[in-house]
Amino acid sequence: MTLLLVGAGSQGYREYLLRPVAEEYDVHLLAERGPTWETPYLSGHTAVDTADVAAMARAVRGLPVEGVLTWDDTRVVQTAELAVLLGLPGTPPQAALACRDKRATREALAAAGVPQARSVAVSSLPQARAAAAQVGYPLVLKPRALNASTGVVRVAAPDGLARAFRLARGATAPGAVEVAPGDVLAEEYLDGPEISVDAAWYQGRMTPAFTARKECGFAPYFEETGHLVDAADPLQDDPAVRDVVERAHEAVGFTTGWTHTELRLTADGPKVVEINARIGGDRIPDIGRLALGTDAALAAARLACGGPPDIRPGRHRAAAVRFLYPEADCLARTVRIDARALPASVVEAAPIALPGQELRLPPRGHVSSRYALITAVAGTPDACRAELEKAAQAVRLEVLRLL
Repeated sequence: MTLLLVGAGSQGYREYLLRPVAEEYDVHLLAERGPTWETPYLSGHTAVDTADVAAMARAVRGLPVEGVLTWDDTRVVQTAELAVLLGLPGTPPQAALACRDKRATREALAAAGVPQARSVAVSSLPQARAAAAQVGYPLVLKPRALNASTGVVRVAAPDGLARAFRLARGATAPGAVEVAPGDVLAEEYLDGPEISVDAAWYQGRMTPAFTARKECGFAPYFEETGHLVDAADPLQDDPAVRDVVERAHEAVGFTTGWTHTELRLTADGPKVVEINARIGGDRIPDIGRLALGTDAALAAARLACGGPPDIRPGRHRAAAVRFLYPEADCLARTVRIDARALPASVVEAAPIALPGQELRLPPRGHVSSRYALITAVAGTPDACRAELEKAAQAVRLEVLRLL
């Protein structure tokens, strides 16, 4: 059974997903470049412009393809279109676009009455000032169709609006082609803990997989510094969270596949931040597997091939991932890890930064400023966090020079 994978992503963040999928499926990679680290997991590959759906369809003509999958946020729309062109299972392309385009998400959720932040689309500073008067301070400015918190900034008062608007409007990301650059959303700041819900969708019905609690840093930016999944967390089967997530997907028309929904737990209940039409990033599926035994990658592959999801928790633990950042912008020399000093609960401690890589803290850099990651498993969230603190002491960044 051949599964098309549109883009593999970086080894540090996506190899753990590709590995189990390749054990069950013949994976044919469609990407702009030839494979490197992906090679051992592939049955074949084609170098092709993944923004060109027709070119991808021509590239796989004659292959016995059963499904098409991506975990690249910038290619969820093209993947949905490719599935339609090839007559394969998938969610409607317009639903994928309604998730990808944050303005479209807001409009669809508003029409359906789904709890979310008040939001106004702007493309100039005068429009941003008018929107701020409508929404109120503090507010959040975010690009219309980027990911990984790129260009997202909290604005506390009017005197910070102009600088924040320039930051959000000027933010870019490679591969983002569906929505013209420049549009910014001025949104109500939702106060409360931020969570994410990864879920499988089959024939319009949701099967929740795991809920993660998010840790953010580098205010007023929203850098995601870590995540935690606790099998005993009441949020894993909270009816209010489930209701909002289900209604949000119904509003955008999402029916088939895997999604990663971000919410804030406000005093008025859970409210949607955004819907991502793909598996969660930042190793969240990895800690979901460690805590609950749920393999998101395999479930997503099965959905892509038209099968029902197989999500049966087999573990009952807490698992967390934490990302390490430099103290200041710098040029990395190397990352050294003292394996002997790592607690037994640490599942992985791995370098992210390459020798000679520039590490720039928000807002000049976001996930690219991380130099290492640590994952740990324990009986409780507090124990998990304590083990991560110990583990961080065993990881050291050597710097060539400050930037």
